[in-house]
Amino acid sequence: MEIRFLGGAREIGRSAVLVNDSLLLDFGMLTGNPPQFPVGSPDPDAVVVSHGHLDHVGTVPSLLSGDDRPPIHWTPPTYELALTLARDTLKLHGGSYRCPFTENDIKRVTEVTETHGYREPFEAAGHEVTFYDAGHIPGSAHVLVDDGDTRLLYTGDFHTDDQRLVAGTTARPDADVVVCESTYADVEHDDRDEVAEEFAQSVKTTLWEGGTVVVPAFAIGRTQELMLVCEAYDIPCYVDGMGKQVTETLRQYPGFVRDADRLRRAKSHARFVTGREGQRKRIADQKAAIITTSGMLSGGPAMTYIPEIRSNPTNKITLTGYQVEGTPGRELLETGSAEIDGRRMPVAAQVETYDFSAHADRDGLRSFLEPYRDAELLIGHGDQCEAFAAELRETGYDASAPELGETRRL
Repeated sequence: MEIRFLGGAREIGRSAVLVNDSLLLDFGMLTGNPPQFPVGSPDPDAVVVSHGHLDHVGTVPSLLSGDDRPPIHWTPPTYELALTLARDTLKLHGGSYRCPFTENDIKRVTEVTETHGYREPFEAAGHEVTFYDAGHIPGSAHVLVDDGDTRLLYTGDFHTDDQRLVAGTTARPDADVVVCESTYADVEHDDRDEVAEEFAQSVKTTLWEGGTVVVPAFAIGRTQELMLVCEAYDIPCYVDGMGKQVTETLRQYPGFVRDADRLRRAKSHARFVTGREGQRKRIADQKAAIITTSGMLSGGPAMTYIPEIRSNPTNKITLTGYQVEGTPGRELLETGSAEIDGRRMPVAAQVETYDFSAHADRDGLRSFLEPYRDAELLIGHGDQCEAFAAELRETGYDASAPELGETRRL
């Protein structure tokens, strides 16, 4: 087996791995200004996608812009989420050099799609492929690829602990080679229930004091997780941005969430924002939590809510995900001010962070990899890939961190 790393090697973003020059695993983008896409110009016979986050699926429609129409394999939720992300990307960047695909390319995605459930082997580009539940977001998958000689496990993104939205991964299929993510290889997450308790009590305190809490959150996975927390702790909340559409999508696939009835109750408990600027400005005065995109304050309805609540120190902004360097969310954490919608704004409101990560931490990664002591480990999708690979080697693993564009023969 031969694999080439077109993205996601010693970096987080634009994940893409080409197997035997014919089967492409993921094809994402690295958001930024300008965004970055996988290297090379792959011409695969088939595409397999691990899950519906932009850094894994964001560039997939561009594969259909030429004469070839390779089939695209994914779980049903991943397919729906990929279309949502593609349409949003086109809306944001359509007509500019930053968007590598067109509306017609998105239409072609619907024509070549093949969906599969977990543990249902299928054929793709001459390989036997099987999805296993990865416990990251609904529909996320570990991808097992068998070419007859070598069994490759591409982990995608995964979590070993339960979240409210999805249960942690328990799958450990036999493999000769493991391409493993390492996003939080140098982090130990706090106990999930304790994080939820601290978040809930902080929000309730602010509401009791007469304030408003803006909760920037990623649309896919994080928004729904926070809706479940708000329902569990009886916190009044509004939901705005793309997370509304994603929630409706995920409710169509009850088999891919941990508790469909609980998600239904969370949806009933929340109030979805249907209006525009005027309604948002009125909601910003409510004693409630406002769960809204974008998670890093780089766009979305947060651009209305933050200016409205920023000057009152009773109010609060609770960041619930990793803030990439250079984003307004990161600036806010480090400086107490941020560029919001083109304007530099000092923020007097309290700013807090909570670790609701959907990735395995250091201990989770080690426990996942324990059954693979006899396999070759290729570490990617992280900021500390080389260090984590070296740490694994010290404890007896055959581990390394491929470079961007590198080809490995296994």
